[in-house]
Amino acid sequence: MEESIEIFTDGACSGNPGKGGFGIVMKYKQHRKEFCAGFRKTTNNRMELLAVIVALEQLKEPHLTVKIYSDSRYVVDAINNRYLFAWKRNGFKDRVNSDLWKRFLNSYNYRQHTFIWVKGHANNIENNRCDQIAVAAAKSKDLQIDLGYETTPDTLFS
Repeated sequence: MEESIEIFTDGACSGNPGKGGFGIVMKYKQHRKEFCAGFRKTTNNRMELLAVIVALEQLKEPHLTVKIYSDSRYVVDAINNRYLFAWKRNGFKDRVNSDLWKRFLNSYNYRQHTFIWVKGHANNIENNRCDQIAVAAAKSKDLQIDLGYETTPDTLFS
């Protein structure tokens, strides 16, 4: 049986744009880690995508397969339906969040990464946990600046 890492992600935003955060749960064998961060002004889609990016950037074993579970149709459909690759071919012209999609492509391996959509706020324990820590991160006092949102032309199209 092939070993794999399971990644669960979620993004949250109070207002859109508004204060936001992401939550990540990573599982490998008996190991489990959680990550989260909050931002002072961002969008929900940016947090959903940033959660996936940060999770992939944490991987230390490039040979393992990775199953990424997300309740974001924006993220999962962009990859599984190959919209992302058309956006890339077109130089991300008029695409929101192009800074994050380009960053995502630096960590993405189509041979080893499988994206699975899960219904949000349903019976998926790990997705619900990601939602809890994403919301808590968005409400925290130490909010980061989402430079890609606050300082790029993407803010004109969000």
